[in-house]
Amino acid sequence: MTASGQGFGHDHGQVHGHGFDCDVLVIGGGIVGLSTAYALTRAAPGTRVTVLEKEPGPARHQTGRNSGVIHSGIYYRPGSLKARFAVRGAAEMVKFCAEYGIEHKVTGKLIVATGRDELPRLHALVQRGRENGIPVRELGAAQITEYEPQARGLAAIHVGTTGVCDFGAVAAQFAAASNADIRYDEQVTAIDRRAWGVAVRTASGTVVRARVLVNCAGLQCDRVALLAGDEPGMRIVPFRGEYYELARPDLVRGLIYPVPDPAFPFLGVHLTRGIDGGVHVGPNAVPALAREGYSWSAVRPLELAGTLGWPGTWRIARRHWRYGAGELHRSLSKRAFATAVRRLLPAVTADDLRPAASGVRAQAVLRDGTLADDFLIREAPRTVHVLNAPSPAATASLPIGREVARRALTALADGRLVRAGR
Repeated sequence: MTASGQGFGHDHGQVHGHGFDCDVLVIGGGIVGLSTAYALTRAAPGTRVTVLEKEPGPARHQTGRNSGVIHSGIYYRPGSLKARFAVRGAAEMVKFCAEYGIEHKVTGKLIVATGRDELPRLHALVQRGRENGIPVRELGAAQITEYEPQARGLAAIHVGTTGVCDFGAVAAQFAAASNADIRYDEQVTAIDRRAWGVAVRTASGTVVRARVLVNCAGLQCDRVALLAGDEPGMRIVPFRGEYYELARPDLVRGLIYPVPDPAFPFLGVHLTRGIDGGVHVGPNAVPALAREGYSWSAVRPLELAGTLGWPGTWRIARRHWRYGAGELHRSLSKRAFATAVRRLLPAVTADDLRPAASGVRAQAVLRDGTLADDFLIREAPRTVHVLNAPSPAATASLPIGREVARRALTALADGRLVRAGR
């Protein structure tokens, strides 16, 4: 926390009285932050909401740099936030896109087992899907080509509720429909939390005072928590996902995925026909050398030192070095990447792969090296922190936003009761 008890030099009494710029201040203009603003203004229309985003527009990082998949929720542990919010969120996302004319398509997807060792995991996914209330069709090898003529495998499952959309457009619509005061090019540099609320200062020198703070800063969420004086118990370890575009998009009708290994949070290299008709191939998952390190040349020594200084980073490396070595090989060799794709789609060659924009996943890692496998939302006095919201957070953004808004409004009500002496 900052040293000032006066809200960065402003009169304490004024702030304690009627000097608030807003009721709830949201840090982060990605899809989760903007969904939270949207949910706040819908649940409590008189609530004054401000959003601070360091970039010149919304959705510049995780939201705008993914494959655009509306996930069904089949992968996630029954009863977890990811399972509940993804299943609910997928249906709500399709409805939201339809309501606002945002381009989307419910394509369905195949999850294909290409080795016998994957068959038990594929069957477990069928059971998990059914537990999560997701319709799943089991397919033999000959039935795979009904959906994807070029795909090959021993068995597969078809998940009909998976789709694609433009999450950047969704985030922009959340902003437009929220009635919030959204300020771009405002990077938060200091947070002063006191009994009366919070004061936040940005790099431009702007100070915003609020009754409640919501941290939806994605790749920077642990840093924002520390600025607020809260030890989050985790650190964001950034993983870059590298994509290619398929030169022959006619090879793929919809979405084709491998069977994921439950030991890892990543789904493996898959193929996604987007709303523009192009097919994205990827992502892999390699350590990024900066929070926003979208290429090997993007290196920020202080950020890298922070990642390497977290004990959990080394514990992950020791535990998963073999998996990581394979991902690194695919990053450095297009031929190796193509080999991974050919397990699902034998017709693909290295020449079919054209480099496309990368993304960075904000993965929360606990001190003991555990990868947080569920959405992580924690509360502190007058503050709500969203500390782990990677995929499927975009799919689940409407229910996540409502949950974060509910907690923020509870903190707002509690603060008002305290000030009223009740």
